[in-house]
Amino acid sequence: MTNVDSYDVLALGRSSIDLYANEIGAPFTEVKSFSAYVGGSPTNVVVCARRLGLRAALLTAVGEDLVGDFVLDFLRREGVEAGFSPRKPGRRTSAFMLAVQPPDDFSIVPYRDNCADLELTAEDVRAAPVAESRALLLTGSGLGREPSRAATRFAAETARAHGRQVVLDLDLRAELWPDPREYTAQVGALLPLVHVVLGTVEEYAAALGARVEKLTGNQVEDLRGGVEELLAAGPEALVVKRGEQSTLVFPREGEAVEAETFPVEVLNVLGAGDAFAGGFLYGYLKGWDWRRAARMGNACGAIVVTRHGCANFMPTEEEVLAFIEERGGF
Repeated sequence: MTNVDSYDVLALGRSSIDLYANEIGAPFTEVKSFSAYVGGSPTNVVVCARRLGLRAALLTAVGEDLVGDFVLDFLRREGVEAGFSPRKPGRRTSAFMLAVQPPDDFSIVPYRDNCADLELTAEDVRAAPVAESRALLLTGSGLGREPSRAATRFAAETARAHGRQVVLDLDLRAELWPDPREYTAQVGALLPLVHVVLGTVEEYAAALGARVEKLTGNQVEDLRGGVEELLAAGPEALVVKRGEQSTLVFPREGEAVEAETFPVEVLNVLGAGDAFAGGFLYGYLKGWDWRRAARMGNACGAIVVTRHGCANFMPTEEEVLAFIEERGGF
């Protein structure tokens, strides 16, 4: 087992160029121009973590194209280590185009055919600093197909073997799962290797498969049945993100914890969950209690929903702590 911690967080998975319509409120057919940002759930998370002061690394894959240059250059400028992220010959870097109709209506057009990041392999994982990172962040989208599925599991096994923390963002992307039962099965197979799970109520319902009725409510009592089933698989805690409502944390041992959110005027909800994950990881790796870590995540998410995009708009540590202090503190 290594005792060297080169990074606080290593994330594995997708990256992309995100083209956000500049005409806020306009339907997609009336958009005249776009702003180019960087996106992809694990990419957004590690950018947030880095801006909060954590040592962050990303294992993604891009094509041998200018879009890949765009993504990797952004990561270099942000101070996120991605030097071990491979170029995949014959594959494309992912892209997304979207219109923004506040607060939560979006027309998203994905370009992920033949995408590079789903071609990550176990060999790519071996070349990455999994053993040298305090926490490994995985996403449900990485389980969507081979070889990324095997690479995701291998990364989790490697992290566990070296005593590292494994965090899974359920990150359900329906287009990757023609049969929803496969998502349930793949998440279930990974859970014994995971310490902490992050997800929305809908994502937890999908993880439970046919047992969705156990996770359809908003109160602690309504959620407990399905949560206990998932906790029995191995995680030490499940974190349930509920948008503008509070965040719930269900530890395997002890009582459920509720962390209040921060009311803001919403422009764009995309990226809020990734900002939450970055803030939560910040607190989790500092040894904070569940409520305080979730409040940090809630604050990061609240800041990002007031902004145009995702990775490019993640807050800094100073900004988040000031935001929380101005609203009464933790």
